[in-house]
Amino acid sequence: MEEYTPQHIETTWQDAWSRNRDFDTAVDPDKPKYYVLEMFPYPSGRIHMGHVRVYTIGDVIARFKRMRGYNVFHPMGWDAFGLPAENAAIKHGTHPAKWTYANITEMRQQLQRLGYSLEWQRELATCHPGYYKWEQLFFLKLYEKGLIYRKKAPVNWCPGCNTVLANEQVEEGMCWRCDSEVEHKELAQWFVRITAYADELLQDLDKLDGTWPERVITMQRNWIGKSYGSEIDFQVDGLEESIRVFTTRPDTLYGATFMSLAPEHPLVETCIARAEDPEAVRAFVERIRNQDRNIRSIEEQEKEGIFTGSYCLNPVTGERMPIYVANFVLMEYGTGAVMAVPAHDQRDFEFATKYNLPIRVVIQPDNEACLEETTLEQAYTEPGILAQSGPFTGQDNESAKQAITEHLEANGQGTQTVQYRLRDWNISRQRYWGAPIPMVYCDTCGVQPVPAEDLPVDLPLEVQTNPDGRSPLPDSEAFVHTTCPQCGGIAQRETDTMDTFVESSWYFARYTASRLESAPFDKEALDYWLPVDQYIGGIEHAILHLLYARFFTKALRDLGYMDLDEPFQHLLTQGMVLKDGAKMSKSKGNIVDPNEMLETYGADTTRLFTLFAAPPERDLDWNDKAVEGAYRFLARLWRMGQDLSGTLPTLPACAPLPAGELSETAAALRRKEHLTVQKVSADMEEKFQFNTAIAAVMELVNEISAARESLLASETDRHALGSALATTLTLLAPMTPHLCEELWQRLGHTTPLAQTGWPTYDPDALRQDEVQIVVQVNGKLRGKIAVATDAAKETIQEAALAHENVQHHISGKEIKKVIVVPGKLVNVVAA
Repeated sequence: MEEYTPQHIETTWQDAWSRNRDFDTAVDPDKPKYYVLEMFPYPSGRIHMGHVRVYTIGDVIARFKRMRGYNVFHPMGWDAFGLPAENAAIKHGTHPAKWTYANITEMRQQLQRLGYSLEWQRELATCHPGYYKWEQLFFLKLYEKGLIYRKKAPVNWCPGCNTVLANEQVEEGMCWRCDSEVEHKELAQWFVRITAYADELLQDLDKLDGTWPERVITMQRNWIGKSYGSEIDFQVDGLEESIRVFTTRPDTLYGATFMSLAPEHPLVETCIARAEDPEAVRAFVERIRNQDRNIRSIEEQEKEGIFTGSYCLNPVTGERMPIYVANFVLMEYGTGAVMAVPAHDQRDFEFATKYNLPIRVVIQPDNEACLEETTLEQAYTEPGILAQSGPFTGQDNESAKQAITEHLEANGQGTQTVQYRLRDWNISRQRYWGAPIPMVYCDTCGVQPVPAEDLPVDLPLEVQTNPDGRSPLPDSEAFVHTTCPQCGGIAQRETDTMDTFVESSWYFARYTASRLESAPFDKEALDYWLPVDQYIGGIEHAILHLLYARFFTKALRDLGYMDLDEPFQHLLTQGMVLKDGAKMSKSKGNIVDPNEMLETYGADTTRLFTLFAAPPERDLDWNDKAVEGAYRFLARLWRMGQDLSGTLPTLPACAPLPAGELSETAAALRRKEHLTVQKVSADMEEKFQFNTAIAAVMELVNEISAARESLLASETDRHALGSALATTLTLLAPMTPHLCEELWQRLGHTTPLAQTGWPTYDPDALRQDEVQIVVQVNGKLRGKIAVATDAAKETIQEAALAHENVQHHISGKEIKKVIVVPGKLVNVVAA
């Protein structure tokens, strides 16, 4: 018997699929489409087991849907720009372009070696001018509509990477990439006005309810953070300036006793100039500014502050309120200022207690209990009745919110408003390896967009990166010096490049026409393929990437490029791959190299294990023994197929057979075959529960193995055996395509499995004439009986009580009750 050699089998079939272009697609209005897409990878040079898992999940779905009759679109590309590639190139003394394209070549070969049914003719790389040309065009269009603007803003600056970092890229005050201590600067930056779509981004989450994971929807809702409330002005004592505060609790205004500012608040510098000890205030401000914003926002974080020496006036009481700078106030939330009501906000209560600041109760519980400032142990945050609140005393706090806001509006001291946690998207990056921003600066005309006909603004490849990470673009005269498109005079190009999140915000649409040079999209292809039917990727992208992609879809819709509100109809967030209970990493020494897996076990075993070890949405803990078990199962199936090839008729899965002529063993195998198709189809179609689907096929293989010797003796029974084996290979084909294709061919089939339809079970084949029922006496197994599947309860009870062993255990006892569960069990209760 020929030995199972997966590497030979797999390369043979991969070459055939590539040669025949089996997975290429075209628009076909007469056929239902299915667009399955995994989040595209950054070309690091080697794939890891996380890649293997996500792309295997996507490939199984693609192959399954193709067998279901769909026109399946399954493209691949590379998120190729970005700081990691640039830093790695600097470290290795090469150019980022050379580094990136070499890595793409390596990773493409690895993905092809895993047998994924990807449409390589659609492949794209975001660092190619043919891609970012259109991104630059979108920039110009959004700029024309006022959705892109430039302003000075405080930023996180990494001196090690020489670039701006998003808040999410700062971990405990350090850069997530190089561990440098992050500084805070004020720089002119380019922003996308994503807040213009805040309401639609929030409302359209309702359209994704039930098709996206609930926790992802919740994370997006919280990130957008819509709040209804009031903006209130507090006049600064002795100055013309006022502090504007957003609050959802205007009902507590009479209880505001001090003001808390974020260190980044623009009034802080004015307060420092007026402070008794300005150096102490400045030192505190600088220390807090450099702290990780994520840590500052944690409720449990110790509250810190410093008095600025300035005061503001409570607009309804006229009282002077001390102004503090506090570590828990963030400039990006609200207005960067918080009216502190310590009696009714726990954070303010802790701060007031620490610094011995006044606490005033202005809401009392709606019962006989009365709160006292001197005995208050924590803030009271429940509903109640207003107290010490002037003309509003005695009102319930909910109605008082509106009444106090109207009073402020009438006196020009505030207004009703809506606030969002979401802030506009800073897309400026001060590094080289990114898409150039298509703007120029002219001393006469100011900031000017590059004309669309002059795109792309090519990223120059002849420049050399700097060892310290500084962008070489400002030093490249050939790049910087240009002419003003308005007056024709001397101008300088923008040397910032775009955030790589921009590239990943529209790539899924570009796939539909990735080779088109005359336009970003082909309208017919775009309308046919979008939205993505199934999107797959890690939970770590639940907020920013998905939010930006949703925004870009809406913005491109409004620019006239597409007729689509949401890009991804269904979302699957797969779990991580762990080893020894921890995420795989070089520092932990628990890396599993996919190349070693492929060399040792082959692609099919690697695929099978990652699918069988855990449901897709759960973390997968690597288990070497389980990998070996997956290999042994495939080797066993290989031997079975080898042994039976040439002895069985060439039949399709679930082949029609004359049921009346089958032996009892063949009929039982046929029933198991069709039950397995029913089970696997449901697991694959409805839940993507590949692990239970594989387990069901393994059970079918066991039944084939147990029955094959007896079935080979009869011509009719051999048909049942051939059908069951064909069904096994068909059901496993999306998971382990190489082995199944090879055995399928050796069984005499001329049409490849990849072009074969998914089997359909026959309800008649599921019927049983008899069923075995367990019989218990007082909950303990005492026997089994065979009865007709449609037997009445009385008949089942009579047969159970007549069972010899049951008779033995109830002899001399009184039967109290007989519980009959048709088709399952009988329990005799006797004493």
